[in-house]
Amino acid sequence: MNIRGIDLNLLTVLHALLEEEHVSRAARQLALSQPATSSALERCRRLFDDPLLERVGSTMRLTAKAEALRQPLAEIIADIGGLVAIDAPLLKDVRQTVHIVMADALATSLAPALHAEVSGQAPGIELVLHPWGGGEQAVQQLARGTVDLAVSVLPETIGPDFHTEVVDKASYRVVMRRDHPAAPCFDLDRWLSWPHIIVSSRGGTRTSVDDALAALGHQRRIGMVVPSFLLVPAIIRRSDMVALLPTVAFGNPTDLGLVAFDPPLPLDSFTLRLAWHRRRSQDRAVQFVVSSVRTLIRTPADGGQVE
Repeated sequence: MNIRGIDLNLLTVLHALLEEEHVSRAARQLALSQPATSSALERCRRLFDDPLLERVGSTMRLTAKAEALRQPLAEIIADIGGLVAIDAPLLKDVRQTVHIVMADALATSLAPALHAEVSGQAPGIELVLHPWGGGEQAVQQLARGTVDLAVSVLPETIGPDFHTEVVDKASYRVVMRRDHPAAPCFDLDRWLSWPHIIVSSRGGTRTSVDDALAALGHQRRIGMVVPSFLLVPAIIRRSDMVALLPTVAFGNPTDLGLVAFDPPLPLDSFTLRLAWHRRRSQDRAVQFVVSSVRTLIRTPADGGQVE
């Protein structure tokens, strides 16, 4: 194939189509009309001699060839972006959207400071926060390019195509309402005497805490499972349930009418990591946000760690 005969603008359109898997959404991303995007799709189909996007019921689905093209095409687009960045505008003049996936508890403590940092230095960068659906889903989102950055509990190694780094270690605290009957002389027996509320985006009723209790011959009673850490403080403030929460989930408990205790059994701390696909390593806007997140988690305004 003679590359001189290819309109390289088609590759940009094809990249958006493969990422969005939808003509209208790709058109919005590219600021093109839907007819223009549909026309470009037809040209791409002729170029690659493949349908690329096929309608299945009410949705569009990538063909096998389109799936094979997605990753190398994303890398090509990123490389071209790196070439353009050699003579890039000042950071304050950058206009770009950066997509971040993180747990809601971390977002609550981090987002206000991150907004202030980004809007102060790069007001043209828009931040879009995506809900956390687990580490496996986050890796898939990074690979597909639907998010640029993941911040949460991730495996140390998630593959050669990704960069990961440790930004913090966090621990757990037992949290309950201030006048809870278990609060005086809190211990393991008192903790196990009351129903527990746990957080699971998938509705699971067992965690590593239950495994640790089982190893000691104990079992706790689950009173409720909720999908978000943000629901827990309000619920336990008006009930007798107790919670075991990461410190990033609730800030200062006294401000919420709660009290917090160290867990009455040994529990490992957990590691917060940043992760991004290596095709974003030369993306100036993404790396500015990465640097901002890293700094804010490690050295927040009060001089301690984000909790």
